[in-house]
Amino acid sequence: MTINIDSTTDVENTSLTEPFPVHSLAAQLQEMTWRIKQHAKTDGFTETPIKGLRLIRASQPSTATHTVYEPSLCLIAQGNKQAALGNEIYRYDPAHYLVAAVDVPVIGQVMDATPENPYLCFNLIFSPQDIQELLLAGSKAGAPGFPATKLTPKRGLFVSAAKPPLLDVALRLLRLLDTPGDIPLLSPLLLREIIYRLLQDDQGDTLAQVALADSHAQQISRVINILKHNYHRNLRIEDLAREACMSSSSLHTHFKTITNMTPLQYQKHLRLQEARRLLFAEQLDAATASHRVGYESPSQFSREYNRLFGLSPLRDIARLRSSGTFTSPA
Repeated sequence: MTINIDSTTDVENTSLTEPFPVHSLAAQLQEMTWRIKQHAKTDGFTETPIKGLRLIRASQPSTATHTVYEPSLCLIAQGNKQAALGNEIYRYDPAHYLVAAVDVPVIGQVMDATPENPYLCFNLIFSPQDIQELLLAGSKAGAPGFPATKLTPKRGLFVSAAKPPLLDVALRLLRLLDTPGDIPLLSPLLLREIIYRLLQDDQGDTLAQVALADSHAQQISRVINILKHNYHRNLRIEDLAREACMSSSSLHTHFKTITNMTPLQYQKHLRLQEARRLLFAEQLDAATASHRVGYESPSQFSREYNRLFGLSPLRDIARLRSSGTFTSPA
């Protein structure tokens, strides 16, 4: 299945000076491009003083890279990228943002980037608690678009059209990087507004579902958290279902709806991605890395590693070292 949204937005890469034109998506993207360039001078991730906000730059297309998207918003100012979740492809660009509502293992790839026009991304990580607090406030206020009841589970990753109100608040958050004294008081308010805009958008219920008390999506989110922190343990489906207050069959159905994987497939992805990190960053041998992430059989580890990454552990790590790449920007 391919989720393919073509962009017709053309953002000029010109030398900019303030003030910028307002109330235009193109002008907002132009300013966002300029501001990200000011603070992300080199390729890779640039952490900022604003909690949860990082800026990402890439000067060339990347190889397809396995990674885990945390619950977050990805706004692209320039360039484009795709993320594969199982057999589904999510393409996003300056005209379309991507949201991960839960932790999802994906294969990410920057598709369009050059040194003159680098890929530039505003990546904001948030938590279910951030969403819960706003949903509670919105429900109490009777605000439209704030569901108070259970929702039918949906895929925990989606692409939606970028709109000026969302880019406006993202720009206001970026501008705080130039007035760091304002960050402690104003950034939490702007984070709250960003979540508000996402909840009010076309696919806001996909984000809301993971925060509603006792919803199937929140129960699956609880299981994801268990797998995330216990991927190295041999976990039984029956025990995970009990934690989610579901039957084993319901857990399997709803988990696959949200992540496009079964719980055991999800755990396997986490194990193999962590093993790859250990092999690359800590220079462990394959047997030690496989044992560290919970494999009892090195041969089984090698087979499953080859199946996921396309090469044996030794050859894969050699390729990563020669290319100088490992993680994929959001």
